[in-house]
Amino acid sequence: MSRVRTLVVFLTISAVWGSAFLATDIALQTVPPAFLAAVRFDIAAVLLFALTIARGDRFLPAARAEWRPILTGGVLSIGAHHALLFSGQVYIAGSVASVLLGIVPLATPTLTRLTSSRKRLRPVQLAGLTVGFLGLIVIANPDPENLLSSNLLGIGLVLGSALAFALGAVFTHDSETSMSLLAVQSWMMLIGAVTLHLTSIALPWESAADAVWVPAALVSTAYLAVVAGAGGFLLYFWLLDRVGPIEVGLLEYVIPLFAALAEWVVLSRVPTLSTVAGFTLIFVGFLLFKRDAVRGELRRAVDRTRTRTPSDE
Repeated sequence: MSRVRTLVVFLTISAVWGSAFLATDIALQTVPPAFLAAVRFDIAAVLLFALTIARGDRFLPAARAEWRPILTGGVLSIGAHHALLFSGQVYIAGSVASVLLGIVPLATPTLTRLTSSRKRLRPVQLAGLTVGFLGLIVIANPDPENLLSSNLLGIGLVLGSALAFALGAVFTHDSETSMSLLAVQSWMMLIGAVTLHLTSIALPWESAADAVWVPAALVSTAYLAVVAGAGGFLLYFWLLDRVGPIEVGLLEYVIPLFAALAEWVVLSRVPTLSTVAGFTLIFVGFLLFKRDAVRGELRRAVDRTRTRTPSDE
């Protein structure tokens, strides 16, 4: 039963976060990108803070060291990431953006190794990184005669969002705190929301006054904040605690399938061959880059299956 529950949660997160790209596309039709992201995390932060207090968790950071991951993660992984991602989705479809974010599981460990003198990339990891970036080039399909096209601008913004998210993970991965993950995420979302509001104010081509809250935008924003935001992150950390970072990392390669499915069902939009080919290359690159970790995870899965008792079913 526990295995079935884990699989259901995995697919639920994939479906929720995959369909969130379509919800973003819909809301962006009448709401500026940075402001939309800010409102999303305003709501999500309030909900998570309420849940943190209801659970009785400590929610006030007690030391300067506890503020570092909150501020770094809030500014980079929430603020900069979503400002760039939502801005990119103004120019490209959400399904394409979801595929491009598949570079995150490659970029994060790469940046960790590049910033550490004790860790170096091995040849097979360099090969995986190369294959993954070839996938990005296939998706971008750059035209030498039109390098300033809106399509390439959108792709560049989404890749920038992936880099911001990866940097946030690198700068917070070794942080220590006795606060619950729920409390930390609450603060990160609040800091991210403030960052996004400031970004929206600072951008000369964007204004909160331009937002038109038609019913479709309201429903989409509520979905992004409540279901994909607060609910999605709660399920994510439940899953992370049970299966570990390697299997959770596979979410990045299942989410695009649901993003494409949502666009096909709602908009009758079919993924292009270049997007499918690029997605395949990125996934192959991930398998090469994380070969040893994936092998170890597969061995442990086989061992668990062999030692499983009838009561585990």
